[in-house]
Amino acid sequence: MHYPPPRPVPMDWVATPPPGPPAPASPRRFGPYTGPPSYRSTPRWGFPALAWRWPTAVPTNERTASVTQRLRERGKLAIGALVGVATFSVLTAVAEIWRYTLLVKARTSALPRGTVALSDSLVITGAVVSIAFGVAAVAALLWWLVPARRAAQDGAGYASARPMWQVLVGVVVPGLNLVVPGAVVAELEHAAMRKPGDERPSPSGLVRWWWIALAAGGVMFAVSVLWRLRDSVQAKADGVLLSAATDLVAAVVAVLTLLVVLRISALLAPVDPDSVRLMRVIRVDGAPAPELRTHRTPGASR
Repeated sequence: MHYPPPRPVPMDWVATPPPGPPAPASPRRFGPYTGPPSYRSTPRWGFPALAWRWPTAVPTNERTASVTQRLRERGKLAIGALVGVATFSVLTAVAEIWRYTLLVKARTSALPRGTVALSDSLVITGAVVSIAFGVAAVAALLWWLVPARRAAQDGAGYASARPMWQVLVGVVVPGLNLVVPGAVVAELEHAAMRKPGDERPSPSGLVRWWWIALAAGGVMFAVSVLWRLRDSVQAKADGVLLSAATDLVAAVVAVLTLLVVLRISALLAPVDPDSVRLMRVIRVDGAPAPELRTHRTPGASR
């Protein structure tokens, strides 16, 4: 069966220009300011009303700082000075031993002038710096002792029988500074451990060893100073070894003093706010239930 071909459909083509740019938006009209946002009831979203950091974590003035904060800050200064004493005392002892080695070699051969001058400069520099750090350490320890005694008094409930001026006299006067500091530290440790005031203080092993080392260091320092008054060559050589031993004992005393300061500070202020920075609220016990809203808008959650 044969079909005729389809006829073409008549179409008209019309050309139109492209659309132009969009019409500018009408300016937005702003109403008058009606104040900050307000709520019909107290919002229940946001952070809980809790302290997220310790109040003592903010640097404050000395007049408003707490006793424990002053104790920690001054303890850090004392520890830094004691580290300097221990370090330079060991270095001075090494320099003294090197000087003694040079003295032994000088018996059979001549020594270069530069080597001798270097040895003397190391010994003198180490001794001067060690003494400077020692004076700074004593001052820092006395400064630290003031809030330490106050914190121990507040914790134990009784004051120390030894006033501060007696402590200063016992530290400055030669002879007394071998006995009084040990008694003061033993009493301070006794009060820091919250023991009864009528009980006789019994120092711990650390305090006893520190007391023994302090007395030995004072005796060796006095002997070393008196030994240098002798004029013989052998006495001067022995004085070098005695000075090296005195420097090593001074380093031991500094390390033990550092440990005593850390122990008493831990007893008086066991929690350091600087070490408790990451805090998280797990739950809140005993808090009153929040007051519910009297009116709730449709769709709002309680």
